[in-house]
Amino acid sequence: MLHQLLGTLRAHVAIDQREQDSVQHFLDVVPTLLRPCDEDAGPLHVTASAIVVNSAISPTATVLHLHKRLNLWLQPGGHIEVGETPADAALREAHEETGLVVAHPITGERFIHVDVHPGPRGHTHFDLRYVVVAPHETPKPGPEESQDVDWFTWEQALAIADDGLRGALLACQAIIGG
Repeated sequence: MLHQLLGTLRAHVAIDQREQDSVQHFLDVVPTLLRPCDEDAGPLHVTASAIVVNSAISPTATVLHLHKRLNLWLQPGGHIEVGETPADAALREAHEETGLVVAHPITGERFIHVDVHPGPRGHTHFDLRYVVVAPHETPKPGPEESQDVDWFTWEQALAIADDGLRGALLACQAIIGG
């Protein structure tokens, strides 16, 4: 899996300088990690997240949730479980954090962005972002998840996004239109 991810990142065209720096940092550091997707293996690890988009035409574009600890509007995402690919982890996390039925696009899994950023407890997350689709329904996250989850237009999402999310939103918007 790691070999394939590295190939994907080497071929990836970054949306901005922040993402270009993240790609280079990922390529420099992640191959040196003994268990890159294991959050218990050390403070540096690969995570996965999803830019959830409508599976039908709608004025809203993406789902964000207000992260409980960070108090930031973010895309759903988190740690990769044993035996999971990053793309599968993005699906699982999107479903857990939104309650929506999500899937990869009919064309297959679609990696769109990478961002390296500080995580909780002094960790650094090498976050791989994927486009996933969902019907335009009201999000119903589980009771342990943030209840502040909603659909946003691209403009609304960009207005509240931090720098790392902004790049992912722009990359997604460039791919799917809107």
